[in-house]
Formats: sequence, structure tokens, C-alpha cells
Amino acid sequence: MSIRKFLVPSLIAVPALAAAVYAIASGSSGSAGPVGGKETPAVVQALAREGLQDLQPFDTGTELRGFAGTAGQQPIALYVLRDGTAIVGTRIDANGKPLDMERVSNLVTQPMSEALWSKLAASAWVQDGNADAPRVVYTFNDPNCPYCNRFWASARPWVDAGKVQLRHVMVGVIKADSPTKAAAILGAADRTAALLHNERQFGSGGIAPAPSVSPEIALTLEAHRQLMAELEFRGTPGIVYRDDTGAIQRVNGMPRPDALAAVLGPR
Repeated sequence: MSIRKFLVPSLIAVPALAAAVYAIASGSSGSAGPVGGKETPAVVQALAREGLQDLQPFDTGTELRGFAGTAGQQPIALYVLRDGTAIVGTRIDANGKPLDMERVSNLVTQPMSEALWSKLAASAWVQDGNADAPRVVYTFNDPNCPYCNRFWASARPWVDAGKVQLRHVMVGVIKADSPTKAAAILGAADRTAALLHNERQFGSGGIAPAPSVSPEIALTLEAHRQLMAELEFRGTPGIVYRDDTGAIQRVNGMPRPDALAAVLGPR
């Protein structure tokens, strides 16, 4: 069993609609051993073994026991019923409004965002734009990716105005010479100049591949690939930015023109 099979956008946790939600059997109606010094239901511990992370209990104000956690990069709420089974999803009040979102955000979403942002900051990113720009946007970039090049070009008004600093996390995943092209950028004396050369000359082949990939750069590219997978990007560009609340938002692929302002901010 995987915890991901229980993740759905919205589940209504009211008795009359119990058939409309996923109930997860714990195999026991009692509680199990302590987690964080408190007794945690068996079903919660079972789901933790299946991949539920960052487990934090919260008060629902009802007989339901609430737990916030993450599955991959997705925050979830888990509600344990009196019989030991559990419901994963969003609790809805009598007026149709979601409950507990702020609690879940405070417990897992914000800490998760800070941790992911720190991992991105620690990567071997290539600076593109003013170091003092008020907005930072990370983008996983393959030197052979046409959509990465389109995003780079679309971001020029923001970058050139000093409003955005792009941080390119180089990967080599598209073509056979992607790793050596990424190595040419990462191994350059001026990595920013090498990146800009690749983007400006993209239509004519971009940067010349490096003769080989050094062991150090190979480790960097593998670390970037793993980070890209952790963030659940399926291809490039994989774009990461903070929204107005400070939470991390992700965009798979080239943003639509009407979504650029959300990623890059006002022009």
C-alpha cells in the first residue's frame, strides 16, 4: 500500500457522506506505541511506515483525532475515528468551507517550505540577475531544453529590471550531450556568462559541450537530479518560487503567459 493512493483534493468528513471518503483500516481499534512522546493510533503509525512524514497531532475540537503530515511534497490532514480507522482529506464545515487548513499549514507546510528552500539554496545554482533582486526564482535547467530557453527569454523583462534573480539548477537529462553541456556551464570560470551564452545562442546549438564531466561535476548533476525528483518535477524547466504567504509553489514546465506574473511578480 502507498499513502499516495489516499491523496485526493478534497474529502468531506461528515457521517452522512462517509461512503464518499476513503476509510483506512488500522487492523486494530486501539492505540499503538508512542510517537513524539504521545500515544499514536495504530493506523497513523501504519501510514507512517508507508511514507507519511512530518507527523504532528492537532486538536479538531471534536472526537476526531487530527494529524498533519506530508506525503512527498504534499501536505495532508489525517483524521482518526473512534473505531480506529482513519480518513485522509479535507474536513468541511456545515457551510461547505474547509477546516483545519491553517493548522496544517502552521504544522507542516511552512516548515516544509523552509526546508526545501534551504536545499535549493545549497545547490550549485547559476546566478542570472541582480544579486539584490527582491524576488528569487529557482529553475531546473537542461542546456538542451527549448522550454527552459523560452522561460529564460520570457523572464528577461523582470530580470533586466532588477526585480528577479533566476537561479538555474543545472541538470543533464534530455540528450546525450546534456551532461557535458551542463558541465561546460558549471565548470566555466564565469558560470553566469557561460549560461547566458548557451541561452542567447540556443537556436544555433548553444554552448559547446565540455570534453568530459569531472567527478565533482558528475556528483553535482546527480544531486540536482535527485533534488528535482524530490520536488516531483517530471521534466524541465521545473520552477520553484515563493508565493505571497512565503509558501513554496512549483510549476512543471513553461508557465502559461497569464501565469508568468504569479511566478515572477508584478512587472
